[in-house]
Amino acid sequence: MTNTSSTPSGSAINPTHLVEQATHAWQKSLERMATKNPQTDLEQLQAMQPVMEAFGKAATALSANPHALVQSTLQLHQAHLALGANFLESMLGRSTTPVATPEKGDGRFSHESWNTAFFDLMKQSYLLTSNYLTEAVSNAKGLDTTDRARVDFYTRQFIDALSPSNFLLTNPEALSTALSTKGESLMQGFQNFLQDATRGSITTTDLEKFVVGENIAITPGNVVFRNHLIELIQYTPTTKQVHAKPLLICPPWINRFYILDLQPQNSFVKYMVDQGFTVFMVSWKNPTAEYRDVGFENYITDGLYEAIDAACAITGEESVNAIGYCIGGTMLSAALSVMEQNNDKRINSATFFTTLTDFSKAGELSLFTDEAQLDALDKRMQRDGVLDGKSMATTFSMMRANDMIWSFVVNNYLLGKQPFPFDILYWNSDSTRMPCAMHSWYLRKLYLKNEMAQPGKLEVLGKKIDLRKINLPMYMVGAINDHITPWASCYAPFSGMASKSKRFVLSKAGHVAGIVNPPTPGGKPVKRSYWVAEATSTPAETWLRGATENQDSWWPDYSNWLSTQSGSKVAAPTKAGTTKYKPLGSAPGTYVLE
Repeated sequence: MTNTSSTPSGSAINPTHLVEQATHAWQKSLERMATKNPQTDLEQLQAMQPVMEAFGKAATALSANPHALVQSTLQLHQAHLALGANFLESMLGRSTTPVATPEKGDGRFSHESWNTAFFDLMKQSYLLTSNYLTEAVSNAKGLDTTDRARVDFYTRQFIDALSPSNFLLTNPEALSTALSTKGESLMQGFQNFLQDATRGSITTTDLEKFVVGENIAITPGNVVFRNHLIELIQYTPTTKQVHAKPLLICPPWINRFYILDLQPQNSFVKYMVDQGFTVFMVSWKNPTAEYRDVGFENYITDGLYEAIDAACAITGEESVNAIGYCIGGTMLSAALSVMEQNNDKRINSATFFTTLTDFSKAGELSLFTDEAQLDALDKRMQRDGVLDGKSMATTFSMMRANDMIWSFVVNNYLLGKQPFPFDILYWNSDSTRMPCAMHSWYLRKLYLKNEMAQPGKLEVLGKKIDLRKINLPMYMVGAINDHITPWASCYAPFSGMASKSKRFVLSKAGHVAGIVNPPTPGGKPVKRSYWVAEATSTPAETWLRGATENQDSWWPDYSNWLSTQSGSKVAAPTKAGTTKYKPLGSAPGTYVLE
């Protein structure tokens, strides 16, 4: 693990050590440049061609309506005149009404120093110009939905990057901190920057505070099965009796499984074990170049199916209750369609966490899945055999650039602070790779062509997929602030499935916090809520108006629902595995550490 610890508070930073770090960071940068294929830059330019074309169309559309552009520019000019007048008034000690204010939740300008006359002028000028640019591109007529989304997204990236909060000389908090510490904060910030330059990514949490298997992913259990693609963990029961039917969790292979087993107070796994469920967890292999030909179907047969067989054999049950999270849920949906056609009853009920099966409205991720970008991505994966985890991490960070990029630039480099230790951000930084065959198939078949949403179009394991015919008890959790899998897009295909038991929950949070959503400890104020109702053929917005909002976590609701699907109580097993499935080591296993 890379050492990212800070210099102890109050101690001087050794300039010689900084020079050594700078030299090391430069050498690492040269090494990355030396190993980089020269073709990569050309491929990246080709991938950006649709974006440049979209901006060209937007410019043409704006020039075709000069009156509107002149009008909005005049309004911007007038707003700046009013801002200048306010500045003069404030210099005379008079109170004024702001011309522009940050949106609710925008923490970039929360420090009180932004309210001083000069920096308040700079802040409001930036906000006025940002609004002007946003409105200008939104007024470009004649763009199709995809081009408009591209222009809006990359305009926002440009606006966010140029915020005065991101630069030392225009950030009053950074300047005052530098003065109060006599430059120590700048020296520490430079050291933080060099460490990140060596690592090749921005540090978003204190990486030294977490160790997998020691203070994160620590729910007791044993690995009871291992093949080339998965380790299967059986968790140790904490109750004298357990529900007979086991719960099998299939997390996404884009990240590590322990998002569902962080620390004891927010571990979904621990919570379900404590409610008397026998919980099994799939831990996916972090693939290397040798896995280039492993495809989506392998994840079903060698992953899901093998895990089901092991869980059934160990518990003596004929079926499991299965959970699929994100892409794990997409895989589970395809498998259920295949199993329905094969009269395969090994799954008793299915639960989906923030799962897309209709990718027609897949949020901002769809901006990265046009033909040009996928061609460039395919060439890179063909060379490497896998997609490096940092590529996906960068994409996800761009969707929330102020929170996931620029806030850490300010905190780490301008203020010279260390990031706060946060288990979810530690997990987020623990990225994994993806095999070439699987990822290319997934992006083209699902994101680009949306074949899963078209009955009979997608073929998996020799069967034409038709999600409408899936008929078993189901539970789905969406997240109202999800920017990766928009909840309405999750709801629509789920509501159209044949099952007469389809419970839908909408968590008042985002893609991760909507799932990592533990009950509030006694005595603390409740800050979360969720809506719940049976999914029907009505549109998502209509469903929401009729759903019941409940305070606190949805976890107890799910536990109650799952208990009705899990059979009678039996004595908890005294040891893991069986003669055939012997324990291979303690949880969290070895694959998660790779």
